[in-house]
Amino acid sequence: MSVNPALTLGSFLVAIMVGLTGMGGGALLTPMLMLVFGVPPLAAVSSDLVVSAITKPVGALVHLRRGTVNLSLAGWLSIGSVPSAFLGGLLGWWLGPGGRVQTVTARATGIVLLIAAVGIGFRAFQALLARGGTGQRSPREQASGPALATEQASAAPPFVMRKLPTLLIGIVVGLAVGVTSTGSGTLVIAGLAALYPALPPNRLVGTDLAQAVPMVLAAALAHLIAGDVQMNVTAPLLIGGIPGVIIGSLLASRAPGTALRPVLGVVILGSGLSLLGLSPATLAVVLVCVAAGGAGFVITARSRRASQPASTEQMAAAQRRPVAQRQPAEDHRPEHRPAAGHRPAPEHRPAAEME
Repeated sequence: MSVNPALTLGSFLVAIMVGLTGMGGGALLTPMLMLVFGVPPLAAVSSDLVVSAITKPVGALVHLRRGTVNLSLAGWLSIGSVPSAFLGGLLGWWLGPGGRVQTVTARATGIVLLIAAVGIGFRAFQALLARGGTGQRSPREQASGPALATEQASAAPPFVMRKLPTLLIGIVVGLAVGVTSTGSGTLVIAGLAALYPALPPNRLVGTDLAQAVPMVLAAALAHLIAGDVQMNVTAPLLIGGIPGVIIGSLLASRAPGTALRPVLGVVILGSGLSLLGLSPATLAVVLVCVAAGGAGFVITARSRRASQPASTEQMAAAQRRPVAQRQPAEDHRPEHRPAAGHRPAPEHRPAAEME
């Protein structure tokens, strides 16, 4: 069995993105296999799931050691996602061989990719608005490692688990992953960000990778039972994916991948539209319009930020400071000076000292 170096390189780059942002595994790798390398849709989905079942535990272990995983949240997601992912993985088996199952898989993948692209775009714009349109991370966001995890744990409000909505997210995403191998990162992070907006970005990524481990294992097992996996596709993906996800996970706490998500969203949007049968010319027009609209939004947000008076910003910063850190007002009482000709009384010293 020969190893395709192009497949290995593509898997390596995608795995770095997965470790860095917690999303983009199936959303990038599966359409790449279909559109670039001509792999049949069902084989592309099953091979990607097998790779994810091996690479995602590596990334999840890194986040577990860094303390950026909410285990209770990951557990409730898994309760819904694991059985639905297994059932979704058997869908191709139930549909039977032939072109029908390939068409259904490709179309379903395209639809899930479009939903994922919308979720990524919403999160990117939300983050931009939260930063006042500057696109720059605050000093607190630029911090990394255990110190950041400790600060976020102490500063964040008490975490309140919303069990039923979390369970529903797991069920829906698990079914999507079982059928298309897409959404274990993009859809979960978008759903968790909507349910738990106070959850820090690095905890979103870590929790997503942790819950994705049992989900993709269940989906991969279903595809193995159905006989959909092709080892000549899976082997080069594993060779590139394992080191890539390690590197990406190590970079995640030092260089959060927020800036990469808009680009990731555009790529996923283009892949989804291609799988739904959009012509290359129409696809190019749509992507140019989306990119232009995003650029216009960023420029508008930054101009509004720049037009705000400096005094308003300073007043807001002063109000955010704790009272103990505010400097007391200067005492403007007149300085007491002795009258002319007045001599101060001599200092009294003990007799022993005078001797």
